[in-house]
Amino acid sequence: MALGKEYATQQCSIARALEVVGERWTLLVVRDALYGVRRYNDFLLHLGIPRAVLAARLQTLTAEGILEKRRYQQSPPRDEYVLTERGIALWPTLRSLGIWGREHFGEAKLRYFRHARCGTELGTYGECPACATVVPVQDVLMEPGPGLDPNPADPVGRALLKPKRLLLPIEAESADPV
Repeated sequence: MALGKEYATQQCSIARALEVVGERWTLLVVRDALYGVRRYNDFLLHLGIPRAVLAARLQTLTAEGILEKRRYQQSPPRDEYVLTERGIALWPTLRSLGIWGREHFGEAKLRYFRHARCGTELGTYGECPACATVVPVQDVLMEPGPGLDPNPADPVGRALLKPKRLLLPIEAESADPV
């Protein structure tokens, strides 16, 4: 018996949120969008996600107002997916989930997140200890950490080896559209 997607008997905002972002792969798509991945092929290559699943996740995230689909090329028509304010609001959740995963599963630090203005590593809740302020997502600088594979197989993974601000589009090597 397949599991349903709705929690109709639950009077809980967490249950409602899980109806939107609780399916496998969904938060990884949002994570990659925060990292600057925008194009279908780049999501596909970086995540190693089945095409049908990626298409379904992008459709749901767009319908729920987490991503916005934007045309970047007319002929042939090609679209990119950009986080909306609603999607950007998931940053603290993803940051906390990443910290929780590292602490409870003993992973080496894969990425550093720093305040772009002063270079200080962010605190647990996205705050800059030096500036005593919560850092907006667009002011977060992401840098590779010691646990990150220095030779990823995909062009997106290689592009993410360079320090970059969150939300800015990645500059991946050209790959044939899939």
